[in-house]
Parts: sequence; C-alpha cells; structure tokens
Amino acid sequence: MADSSENQENAGSENTGNTGTAGGEAPRQGNQVLAHMMGNKVEAALWFTRIFTVICTILYMLPFFGGNPYSFYQRALISSAASSALRLHQRIPTVQFSREFLGRLFMEDSCHYLLFSIIFINSFPITMALCPVFLFALLHACSYTKTILNLMGPNSMQFLRNMITKLEAQQINILRFIACNEIFLMPAIILMIFSGKSSLILPFVYYRFLSLRYSSRRNPYCRTLFTELRMMVEYVSNKPQCPGFLRNVCYKGIALVSRLAPATAPAQ
Repeated sequence: MADSSENQENAGSENTGNTGTAGGEAPRQGNQVLAHMMGNKVEAALWFTRIFTVICTILYMLPFFGGNPYSFYQRALISSAASSALRLHQRIPTVQFSREFLGRLFMEDSCHYLLFSIIFINSFPITMALCPVFLFALLHACSYTKTILNLMGPNSMQFLRNMITKLEAQQINILRFIACNEIFLMPAIILMIFSGKSSLILPFVYYRFLSLRYSSRRNPYCRTLFTELRMMVEYVSNKPQCPGFLRNVCYKGIALVSRLAPATAPAQ
C-alpha cells in the first residue's frame, strides 16, 4: 500500500511537470512567432495586407454579411496596392530618377499590380477585377502562414496545413486562371463602355497593364494563355464547318492582337 501511494504521488508530480512543460510550450512558440515577425517586419506587413485583401473580397462577394459592397471593393484594391508597394520596395529598395530605373520598375510584377489596383480603385465595381488580387493575396498569404505554422510546431493546426497543401497543389491552375482573367477583362471593359459603366480611357490604360503582363519575366502564363487561345481559334477557324465570314473575323482578330502584342523580355 505504501508503494502504491508513493507511485501515485510520483505519477502526480510527473503529470504536474508535464502540464507545466505543455503550458510553457505555448508561450515559447508565441515568442518565436512574434520574434520572427518583428525580425521580418515587411513580410509580416505583407501578410496582414494580403489577409485583409482576402477578407474584403469575400465581404464584397458575399454582401449578406452587411456593409457597403463598394467600400469593400475599394478596400480590397487599396490593400492590394499596399501589398504591391511593399513588395516593390523589397525588390527595388533604392529609388533613382533615371530611365534605367523606370525600365527595371516596370519589369516587376508587383509594379504591374500596383498599376492594376490604381486603375480600378475608383471605377465601377467589376468583380473580375478582384479575382486576380484575391487569388494572388490568398496564395502569398498561405505561403507565409505555412512559415508561421512551422514556427508554432510541426503538428500545429493540422487542418489549416491540409488546406494550404491542397491550395498549393492547385497553384499552376490558379495562375492560369488569373492569366485568363487578365485577358478576358479587356473585352469585358469594352462591353461596359456601351452600358455607360466604364470610361473611354480605361481600355487604353488597361492595355498598358496587359502588355506588361504579356512581357513579364517571372510569370509566363499570360503569354502561354494568349498562345493557347490563338491555337484554339485557328483550329476552330480551319474546320470545314466554320462559316467563311466567321473565319475572316477570327483571322483579322488574330492579326490585330498579334500587332498589339509587345516584345517579350528575356526570362529570368
């Protein structure tokens, strides 16, 4: 009996020690996360702005949560512009007033989407305009969230880890969808002119953005989608069942787009 009670006391003390260790583990992990974020303030700020972009886009697309949808639309684009500006500062920290600097500036993808956000921030709400900023923000936010989860422990928030893994597995498809959205946003803007929901200057400004995306060094998906769309249109046009007038329209459209296509930058 004495041995039994002693074993129970030892077991109780061991459980108390384990509880104390578990209780101290959470603050230690929290300190690691906080130290990492304080040591990488720009990355942490990017994480917050991207999460805010995701939240505002969801609130815009699901208006039954309340609030002004146009306000959420603008906030999503403002936070996207902030993310692009911060990322651009990381890529090119030193500002110079020279032609070479402007050339480097416009080759950065973050500069492209800074211009994109500025273009649409005061326009009539276009849901298609939020899709690219939402998906880019979601992908990059998940990447940094994974870093935070690794600091919290290898088994922390397994459900969230599984969701991030599934999202990363679809990354190429998501990037292709973004490129397709960028392309088809141009005819959508042109159609909106006839309904009075778009200004006449918006297609010309957006063409500049689209040409930058086409010549992007790091993201070839816009060029790839243009090539695939051209091959698809040519395939349909060459079928015997295709009417002659439609075939001529398709070929003229291909010729027009080919003339407007900018020179591509070397891959990096």
